[in-house]
Amino acid sequence: MRRTVARALIRPLVMAATITAIPLVGAAPSAAGGVVVGGFPIDVSEAPWTVALSSRDRFGGTRAGQFCGGVAVTRTTVLTAAHCMAEDVLGAPPDRLPDLRVIAGRTDLLAGDGEEIAVKDVRVNPGYDADANTGDFAVLTLGAPLPQSAVVPMAPAGDAAYTPGTQAMVSGWGDTTGDGAYARRLHAAHVRVLDDAACTRAYPGGPDGTYQAGSMLCAGEAAGGPDACQGDSGGPLVASGRLIGLVSWGNGCGRPGSPGVYTRVSEVLRTLGRAVQGPEEPHRSS
Repeated sequence: MRRTVARALIRPLVMAATITAIPLVGAAPSAAGGVVVGGFPIDVSEAPWTVALSSRDRFGGTRAGQFCGGVAVTRTTVLTAAHCMAEDVLGAPPDRLPDLRVIAGRTDLLAGDGEEIAVKDVRVNPGYDADANTGDFAVLTLGAPLPQSAVVPMAPAGDAAYTPGTQAMVSGWGDTTGDGAYARRLHAAHVRVLDDAACTRAYPGGPDGTYQAGSMLCAGEAAGGPDACQGDSGGPLVASGRLIGLVSWGNGCGRPGSPGVYTRVSEVLRTLGRAVQGPEEPHRSS
């Protein structure tokens, strides 16, 4: 998950599961993906929409090349964090990474089950601002379809799933301790959606980052605890069976007073419009 340092503390989080102010992406082996700090192991059947982004050429085979998380929102569409697709993470533009894959239906990254599907197209939100961490999402088009059962619906603006106090679950293969202990097996953590005032107090601006309610939401506990972390960037935050957030950034992982910050999915829907919602089957690519 990504934090203010992308969950490297004020940067996108790609590798850890507790969010920091950094994008939650790990870098060449520590450039993406991540496990959830303070969480618990789950089987992928409990969150089948959770996928791993992989490039063995770039990140090696120790964890099947996993560097970030993602979430299936149609059978051929995966959302992830824009910072996961940055050249400083991948070492090249995503269209020059021929082995970029989505690993789906797999709990243990080194197991042989599930599918590894080629990414056919990558569209990074043109409004993404890496300095402000705003608009932190990218859309991946897959070369083959996933089962419909692996798709999670996206919560539109006004959905009750965004209500402060709602329990949500974040999942990924990122750092489970905040000290670089990246998991092979899928982990999850329960967190609470926090109100915008609390998020603004946590990130009023300055070195820890600036919370912007229109495009972000935050989740966690005031006293610290379960959180996303490095390597979890781009992974799903789901409440009441609907996707409400993508792991983006935070100040460390699980720190008191520093909740994880997520890209608000209602803003993704507003930006993309019908691009990820077909008229007959919710969340099918057009």
